Amino acid sequence: MYYCCGITEKGSREHNEDAFLIRGSVRTEGGVQTVLTEPFLMAVCDGVSGENAGELASRTCLEMLSTLEYNARVNLKRRILDIHTAIAEQSVMQKSTANMQTTLCGLAIDENEGLHCFNVGDSRIYRYRGGTLEQLSRDQTLVQMLYDEGTITVEEKKSHMHRHIVMPVIGNLEAEPKPEVIVFPDGMRTGDVMLLCSDGLSDYATTFEMEEVLAKPKPLPSRLQELVVLALANGGKDNITVSALVRYPKEVPVPDMSLMNAEA
Repeated sequence: MYYCCGITEKGSREHNEDAFLIRGSVRTEGGVQTVLTEPFLMAVCDGVSGENAGELASRTCLEMLSTLEYNARVNLKRRILDIHTAIAEQSVMQKSTANMQTTLCGLAIDENEGLHCFNVGDSRIYRYRGGTLEQLSRDQTLVQMLYDEGTITVEEKKSHMHRHIVMPVIGNLEAEPKPEVIVFPDGMRTGDVMLLCSDGLSDYATTFEMEEVLAKPKPLPSRLQELVVLALANGGKDNITVSALVRYPKEVPVPDMSLMNAEA
């Protein structure tokens, strides 16, 4: 059995260009929680700021992904590229949607409980295990490329003038994105917390701060809400989206579903 919850917050922005998907439900505001059985998908999108219709790009990407009947035989890279092509084609149809783009990161649990992590852009996938938060995805950004080349240090990554430049993402008209898919055939361990988030969280909360929040003996929705508050308190001005997945033993009672109002 899997338990999943998510929350998205526009922050100080006029509108929310983030969105999240849990199985077949796409959310652009508020929070939701549910119990899931495999197979299923969950994902987070962050519309690219500075381009037209980022909120449409993120929502459309997840709506297309939500129709996928996922199983272990599905080629996730191919499906993500198909979505990219469809959004790119839609973006040239009218001026208001020209060059609309979005990041995408997500998790797929197949019918055998195998875990696949997929990523395009700089939204992130983390795993919280045994008190330690580990980033599983690799940022597809200019500063990450410079770091991998040895041109800049870890500290320089945090304040580099080009730290917000992402590599081609979903909908880019000039170059095709390169989806990264990481396979964990053994799936999740009981007690693991898989965390997806937009850079509205990861840019304004350190790994240590996030570990402190996740370690608290609170219901998972409360911890996610505390992460959002933390990012805002640290000066966050971006949209913030965070979604989490936990695997429970069958003998553990279903979490109290009143802890997060699905209509919030």
